[in-house]
Amino acid sequence: MKKLLLTAAAAALVTSGAALAGSHSKEVKIGVIFGFTGPIESLTPPMAAGAELAMKEVNDSGKFGLGTVTAIRADSTCVDSAASTAAMERLVTSDGIAAVVGGDCSGVTGAMLQNVARPNGIVMISPSATSPALSTAEDDGLFFRTSPSDARGGEVGAAILMERGAKSIAITYTNNDYGKGLSDSLQAAFEAMGGTVTINAAHEDGKGDYSAEVGALAAAGGDVLAVIGYLDGGGSGVIRSALDLGAFDTFYLPDGMIGDTVTANFGADIDGSFGALAGTDSPGASQFSDMASADGFDGTSSYTGESYDAAALIMLSMAAANSTDSKMFKDKVLDIANAPGEKIYPGELAKALEIIAGGGDVDYVGASAVELIGPGESAGSYREVDVKGGALVTNKYR
Repeated sequence: MKKLLLTAAAAALVTSGAALAGSHSKEVKIGVIFGFTGPIESLTPPMAAGAELAMKEVNDSGKFGLGTVTAIRADSTCVDSAASTAAMERLVTSDGIAAVVGGDCSGVTGAMLQNVARPNGIVMISPSATSPALSTAEDDGLFFRTSPSDARGGEVGAAILMERGAKSIAITYTNNDYGKGLSDSLQAAFEAMGGTVTINAAHEDGKGDYSAEVGALAAAGGDVLAVIGYLDGGGSGVIRSALDLGAFDTFYLPDGMIGDTVTANFGADIDGSFGALAGTDSPGASQFSDMASADGFDGTSSYTGESYDAAALIMLSMAAANSTDSKMFKDKVLDIANAPGEKIYPGELAKALEIIAGGGDVDYVGASAVELIGPGESAGSYREVDVKGGALVTNKYR
């Protein structure tokens, strides 16, 4: 009898071991679709690195029972909806991804959501698509974002401008959903606070000469020129022309204009300029920054923490649902992101997986102090920065 029991136990161990090996041999593909080419191409490598760092952490933990996570990159271009939709379609049909971290820019994100994600039932968590229009977009419960809406971004920008003593501003914006949404929000908030917007005019990306646009902005005047654009695109072109023509020397820079490229291009020529991007001084932000440095990328770059958080939310939600099917785990995202539960920070994904496996609750805080409100978007914290000595310097958080 003892021999039979030992044989049965051995068989059970072999069976359970085979099942475990089988679960880890399954590949769980997650798309990472950002503008690796286009007007924010200098921002996207650290964003992708942030998302992939979370995936590596989960794989290294050995506690994700649904398989081995693999990142599949694709290029959204940031601005070409047809190209981004085709890239997203390839991720779904050819690569067989289970979910997507992305998109990045608002217009292409909306196109991918409506044309690919909804018809195929694929969860998308964007770290950086900030258009207010995405708050009310039909999404079948599939779309989330770890970044705040530009409805809040405009209010924050207006408050900063007023605190800096700006009584009047000129606004130029990239002619797309992101630019239009943030420029309208900034104007409404600034005027509500008693400021004057002298002009609110679009610019196109990819032009070689912005002297005509700057001429119109200069004619309208203003204490500060708010440049709502892309640091690798028309936004930088506008600043260069404004400096060359002596039209403005102080600029307000929102998220799409904040990165090493802008200071490399203009250095101390734009000293005294200032701006804001999504960011927090929470413990998770510091932990993530240290992890990113150890992994060889800048964790303070725009939307890197939000990218880590987007990937982490996807994987923890899969674990909570015990499924990689978007239709199954989409309903777990808000549960994972919000209270109640044990708070989870960067570097603690193994701990989160253990709690979930044991039937417990987690409150994912992550790198960006995640708290998803309303239709599944971040409530939003911001990092205020100054250009001093040709470098970006953090002023405070709000």
